[in-house]
Amino acid sequence: MLTEIGHVEAIFRYPIKSMGGERLEVADLGWHGLDGDRRLAFRRAADRSGFPWLTASTLPELILFAPVRRGPAVGEDLPTYVRTPEGEELAVFGQELSTEVSRRHGSPVEMMYLNRGIFDEASISVIASATVSEIGRLAAQRPDVRRFRPNILIASLRSVPFEEDEWVGGVLSFGETNETAAIGITNRDERCAMVNLDPSSARPAPEMMKAIVQVRDNKAGVYGTVTQRGRLAVGQSVFFEPAAEAER
Repeated sequence: MLTEIGHVEAIFRYPIKSMGGERLEVADLGWHGLDGDRRLAFRRAADRSGFPWLTASTLPELILFAPVRRGPAVGEDLPTYVRTPEGEELAVFGQELSTEVSRRHGSPVEMMYLNRGIFDEASISVIASATVSEIGRLAAQRPDVRRFRPNILIASLRSVPFEEDEWVGGVLSFGETNETAAIGITNRDERCAMVNLDPSSARPAPEMMKAIVQVRDNKAGVYGTVTQRGRLAVGQSVFFEPAAEAER
């Protein structure tokens, strides 16, 4: 049985991995997450590991770079330029941008495009606003959802921190039409040091991750996979179907 649990409070997309995100009013949800989400990333040229992508955990100031669009939209409305922290706009695939980020990182990087996205764990991430507020309170920091880099922020009716844990194994659906988007919630989101970084300054606040470790085993929010494509919109009602019923 579907139960209404809240509404979509905000939608976020991150065209370039670990760079600044975009807050959207509507977004198309496809089989590989939100259209245009994390389709681009810097690859560390000398890295031979299974995860060669440069992230803000390694280069914190990367989150101060912002995707920018100039001219006609490119596939999935991807950015064409990147604004540096100093305000200079450099072409996404231009040598100037790669050189600038390589200089800051201390070794060569190159911009890569993957049409299925470059994800750490799963193609979609969800967190509840009550969880964001509670972690901020525990860490004595101003609550800022941008630290958690979710795709979907949900304002739940119960407004209980860490309510997302109860959704694992079930399905979230958005809106009330026959073509509603849906996500199967697969696992809790294990956090990295990026939650410590102030999105506006890149200054670290270790209290954030310490709070999550102490109260929730370093997990906050959930990951999911798309089970039905559709349109997401701020204000949409969110419904939950428990695991046992979703499997029928």
